[in-house]
Amino acid sequence: MPDFSFETAARARGATLIAGVDEVGRGPWAGPVIAAAVMLEPGAIPPGLNDSKKLTPKRRDALFDILQDCARIGVGQASVAEIDAVNILQASFLAMRRAVDALPIRPDHLLIDGNKIPSDLPCGSQAIVKGDGLSLSIAAASIIAKVTRDRIMVTLAQQHPHYGWDSNMGYGAPQHQVGLKSHGVTLHHRRSFKPIHNILYQEKSQ
Repeated sequence: MPDFSFETAARARGATLIAGVDEVGRGPWAGPVIAAAVMLEPGAIPPGLNDSKKLTPKRRDALFDILQDCARIGVGQASVAEIDAVNILQASFLAMRRAVDALPIRPDHLLIDGNKIPSDLPCGSQAIVKGDGLSLSIAAASIIAKVTRDRIMVTLAQQHPHYGWDSNMGYGAPQHQVGLKSHGVTLHHRRSFKPIHNILYQEKSQ
Protein backbone atom coordinates (compact mmCIF):
# COMPACT_ATOMS: atom_id res chain seq x y z
CA MET A 1 0.00 0.00 0.00
CA PRO A 2 1.21 3.54 -0.68
CA ASP A 3 2.26 5.66 2.28
CA PHE A 4 3.31 9.24 3.08
CA SER A 5 7.07 8.63 3.22
CA PHE A 6 7.92 10.53 0.02
CA GLU A 7 5.83 13.47 1.18
CA THR A 8 7.42 13.36 4.65
CA ALA A 9 10.91 13.32 3.13
CA ALA A 10 10.05 16.32 0.94
CA ARG A 11 8.77 18.17 4.00
CA ALA A 12 12.01 17.41 5.80
CA ARG A 13 13.82 19.11 2.92
CA GLY A 14 11.67 22.23 3.36
CA ALA A 15 8.71 21.68 1.05
CA THR A 16 5.29 22.52 2.48
CA LEU A 17 2.92 22.37 -0.50
CA ILE A 18 3.40 18.96 -2.11
CA ALA A 19 1.32 17.59 -4.98
CA GLY A 20 1.20 14.12 -6.46
CA VAL A 21 0.82 13.98 -10.23
CA ASP A 22 -0.35 11.11 -12.43
CA GLU A 23 -1.83 10.63 -15.88
CA VAL A 24 -4.25 8.15 -17.41
CA GLY A 25 -4.84 7.22 -21.02
CA ARG A 26 -1.52 6.76 -22.78
CA GLY A 27 -2.44 3.41 -24.30
CA PRO A 28 -6.01 3.78 -25.64
CA TRP A 29 -6.72 4.17 -29.35
CA ALA A 30 -9.34 6.86 -28.69
CA GLY A 31 -10.04 9.73 -26.33
CA PRO A 32 -7.92 12.33 -24.53
CA VAL A 33 -5.12 11.78 -22.05
CA ILE A 34 -5.99 13.08 -18.58
CA ALA A 35 -3.69 14.11 -15.75
CA ALA A 36 -4.43 15.09 -12.17
CA ALA A 37 -2.43 16.89 -9.48
CA VAL A 38 -3.53 16.38 -5.88
CA MET A 39 -2.36 18.04 -2.68
CA LEU A 40 -3.37 16.07 0.42
CA GLU A 41 -3.72 17.50 3.91
CA PRO A 42 -1.59 15.31 6.22
CA GLY A 43 -4.32 15.23 8.86
CA ALA A 44 -7.16 14.46 6.47
CA ILE A 45 -6.02 11.63 4.21
CA PRO A 46 -8.87 9.31 3.19
CA PRO A 47 -8.29 5.68 4.15
CA GLY A 48 -7.93 3.18 1.32
CA LEU A 49 -6.05 5.33 -1.19
CA ASN A 50 -4.21 3.12 -3.66
CA ASP A 51 -3.17 2.83 -7.29
CA SER A 52 -6.45 3.35 -9.16
CA LYS A 53 -5.89 0.12 -11.14
CA LYS A 54 -6.03 -1.86 -7.89
CA LEU A 55 -9.41 -0.44 -6.84
CA THR A 56 -12.90 -1.42 -7.94
CA PRO A 57 -14.86 1.17 -9.95
CA LYS A 58 -17.21 1.62 -6.98
CA ARG A 59 -14.32 2.29 -4.60
CA ARG A 60 -12.65 4.66 -7.07
CA ASP A 61 -15.88 6.65 -7.40
CA ALA A 62 -16.28 6.84 -3.63
CA LEU A 63 -12.70 8.04 -3.12
CA PHE A 64 -13.08 10.51 -5.99
CA ASP A 65 -15.99 12.13 -4.16
CA ILE A 66 -14.19 12.12 -0.79
CA LEU A 67 -11.10 13.74 -2.31
CA GLN A 68 -13.18 16.60 -3.71
CA ASP A 69 -13.94 17.61 -0.13
CA CYS A 70 -10.56 17.11 1.57
CA ALA A 71 -7.83 17.76 -1.01
CA ARG A 72 -6.69 20.43 -3.44
CA ILE A 73 -7.12 19.14 -6.97
CA GLY A 74 -6.11 20.21 -10.46
CA VAL A 75 -7.07 18.35 -13.64
CA GLY A 76 -5.60 18.79 -17.11
CA GLN A 77 -6.07 17.07 -20.43
CA ALA A 78 -4.55 16.88 -23.87
CA SER A 79 -6.86 16.34 -26.80
CA VAL A 80 -6.67 13.72 -29.52
CA ALA A 81 -5.51 16.45 -31.93
CA GLU A 82 -2.69 17.36 -29.54
CA ILE A 83 -1.73 13.71 -29.10
CA ASP A 84 -1.50 13.32 -32.87
CA ALA A 85 0.44 16.57 -33.22
CA VAL A 86 3.14 16.11 -30.57
CA ASN A 87 3.03 12.33 -29.70
CA ILE A 88 1.52 10.65 -26.66
CA LEU A 89 4.46 11.23 -24.29
CA GLN A 90 4.57 14.97 -24.92
CA ALA A 91 0.77 15.14 -24.75
CA SER A 92 0.93 13.40 -21.35
CA PHE A 93 3.44 16.00 -20.18
CA LEU A 94 1.17 18.75 -21.50
CA ALA A 95 -1.77 17.32 -19.51
CA MET A 96 0.41 17.11 -16.40
CA ARG A 97 1.52 20.74 -16.67
CA ARG A 98 -2.10 21.81 -17.14
CA ALA A 99 -3.14 19.79 -14.08
CA VAL A 100 -0.47 21.48 -11.95
CA ASP A 101 -1.48 24.89 -13.30
CA ALA A 102 -5.11 24.11 -12.40
CA LEU A 103 -4.33 23.61 -8.71
CA PRO A 104 -5.96 26.32 -6.56
CA ILE A 105 -2.62 27.05 -4.90
CA ARG A 106 0.88 26.79 -6.35
CA PRO A 107 2.82 23.78 -5.03
CA ASP A 108 6.48 23.93 -4.09
CA HIS A 109 7.26 20.26 -4.79
CA LEU A 110 5.81 17.64 -7.15
CA LEU A 111 5.86 13.85 -6.88
CA ILE A 112 5.35 12.53 -10.41
CA ASP A 113 4.45 8.98 -11.36
CA GLY A 114 6.90 7.42 -13.82
CA ASN A 115 10.54 7.84 -14.75
CA LYS A 116 10.35 11.10 -16.71
CA ILE A 117 9.59 14.67 -15.65
CA PRO A 118 7.87 17.26 -17.87
CA SER A 119 9.75 20.47 -18.59
CA ASP A 120 8.52 23.92 -17.60
CA LEU A 121 7.10 22.91 -14.23
CA PRO A 122 6.58 25.72 -11.70
CA CYS A 123 8.60 24.05 -8.92
CA GLY A 124 10.95 21.24 -8.05
CA SER A 125 9.85 17.71 -8.82
CA GLN A 126 10.70 14.07 -8.29
CA ALA A 127 9.89 11.14 -10.58
CA ILE A 128 8.83 7.95 -8.80
CA VAL A 129 8.56 4.74 -10.80
CA LYS A 130 5.27 2.99 -9.98
CA GLY A 131 4.58 5.95 -7.73
CA ASP A 132 0.82 5.37 -7.73
CA GLY A 133 1.48 2.30 -5.59
CA LEU A 134 4.04 4.02 -3.35
CA SER A 135 2.93 7.60 -2.66
CA LEU A 136 -0.48 8.49 -1.26
CA SER A 137 -0.49 11.81 -3.14
CA ILE A 138 0.20 10.10 -6.47
CA ALA A 139 -2.37 7.39 -5.68
CA ALA A 140 -4.94 10.13 -5.10
CA ALA A 141 -3.98 11.74 -8.41
CA SER A 142 -4.33 8.40 -10.19
CA ILE A 143 -7.87 8.05 -8.84
CA ILE A 144 -8.90 11.56 -9.90
CA ALA A 145 -7.41 11.11 -13.38
CA LYS A 146 -8.87 7.63 -13.89
CA VAL A 147 -12.42 8.50 -12.82
CA THR A 148 -12.36 11.75 -14.81
CA ARG A 149 -11.24 9.99 -17.98
CA ASP A 150 -13.62 7.05 -17.54
CA ARG A 151 -16.55 9.45 -17.26
CA ILE A 152 -15.43 11.25 -20.43
CA MET A 153 -15.28 7.94 -22.30
CA VAL A 154 -18.73 6.91 -21.05
CA THR A 155 -20.10 10.19 -22.40
CA LEU A 156 -18.36 9.67 -25.75
CA ALA A 157 -19.74 6.12 -25.86
CA GLN A 158 -23.26 7.53 -25.75
CA GLN A 159 -22.46 9.58 -28.86
CA HIS A 160 -20.62 6.71 -30.58
CA PRO A 161 -22.20 3.48 -29.27
CA HIS A 162 -20.50 1.01 -31.61
CA TYR A 163 -17.04 0.89 -30.02
CA GLY A 164 -17.70 -0.15 -26.41
CA TRP A 165 -15.91 2.84 -24.94
CA ASP A 166 -18.07 2.71 -21.83
CA SER A 167 -16.34 -0.56 -20.90
CA ASN A 168 -13.00 -0.58 -22.76
CA MET A 169 -12.32 3.16 -22.28
CA GLY A 170 -10.88 3.45 -25.78
CA TYR A 171 -8.39 0.59 -25.54
CA GLY A 172 -8.11 -1.82 -28.46
CA ALA A 173 -10.53 -4.40 -27.07
CA PRO A 174 -12.40 -6.80 -29.40
CA GLN A 175 -15.62 -4.74 -29.40
CA HIS A 176 -13.62 -1.64 -30.29
CA GLN A 177 -11.95 -3.45 -33.17
CA VAL A 178 -15.30 -4.73 -34.47
CA GLY A 179 -16.71 -1.19 -34.29
CA LEU A 180 -13.79 0.15 -36.29
CA LYS A 181 -14.34 -2.45 -39.01
CA SER A 182 -18.07 -1.79 -39.25
CA HIS A 183 -18.27 1.97 -38.56
CA GLY A 184 -14.80 3.32 -39.29
CA VAL A 185 -12.69 5.94 -37.55
CA THR A 186 -14.21 8.82 -35.55
CA LEU A 187 -12.88 12.26 -34.66
CA HIS A 188 -12.01 10.82 -31.25
CA HIS A 189 -9.58 8.22 -32.60
CA ARG A 190 -5.84 8.83 -32.39
CA ARG A 191 -4.69 8.82 -35.99
CA SER A 192 -1.02 8.70 -35.00
CA PHE A 193 -1.55 5.33 -33.31
CA LYS A 194 -0.57 2.47 -35.59
CA PRO A 195 -3.86 0.49 -35.57
CA ILE A 196 -5.85 3.60 -36.51
CA HIS A 197 -3.22 4.79 -38.98
CA ASN A 198 -3.29 1.40 -40.68
CA ILE A 199 -7.09 1.48 -41.05
CA LEU A 200 -6.96 4.95 -42.62
CA TYR A 201 -4.11 3.90 -44.90
CA GLN A 202 -6.09 0.87 -46.05
CA GLU A 203 -9.11 3.04 -46.79
CA LYS A 204 -7.00 5.41 -48.88
CA SER A 205 -5.38 2.60 -50.85
CA GLN A 206 -8.67 0.91 -51.76
